[in-house]
Amino acid sequence: MAERKRQLVANELTEAALQSLALKGFDAVTIDEIATAAGVSKRTFFRYFASKEDVVVQFLADMGAGIRTELAGRPAGEQPSVALKHAVWVSMAACGDHSGHAARALRVVQLILRTPALLARFLERQAQWRDDLAAELAHRLELDPETDLYPRLAAGMALTAYDAVLRRWSDSDGAEDPAALIDRAFAVIAPALDAPGAGSPRPTT
Repeated sequence: MAERKRQLVANELTEAALQSLALKGFDAVTIDEIATAAGVSKRTFFRYFASKEDVVVQFLADMGAGIRTELAGRPAGEQPSVALKHAVWVSMAACGDHSGHAARALRVVQLILRTPALLARFLERQAQWRDDLAAELAHRLELDPETDLYPRLAAGMALTAYDAVLRRWSDSDGAEDPAALIDRAFAVIAPALDAPGAGSPRPTT
């Protein structure tokens, strides 16, 4: 129960912080405002996060975990391009939601992409996501992550497509359909991801 309560408070703080930061801008929002919006004290805020930036970093960490979990759950025989597209889409699903979630997601994405400190942390997190996806791909395809180039290259291509789509969607102020953008991006990289032998396990000798 204690852990569940802690998670609920963390979720409320994250939601309040992201909404405030996205609406007013990163530099304009104080920790006091975030705590007040979440209905907690400033001291409680610091029990969960060391700074405003840490709220966003944790949000990004959760996104990355969702991508890897989705990839791990895809059918074993699925083509890499299909599995990776579904995995990447998990973190973008809110972008395609036609309710208020899409508007909130757009504000958060634009906040991250337009705030240098947050963009740096986002790119840092993407590097970790690439490592995680590469490890998962190697496991799925029975490849050696230390010697085979495919897992890391494939993970890098998938995340480059993801980044390009996010930026295009952000620049259009949400006018473009993120699902359609993902389809277009993966149509470009699918031939390389699914090339015969590209991700095939090495024959045993």
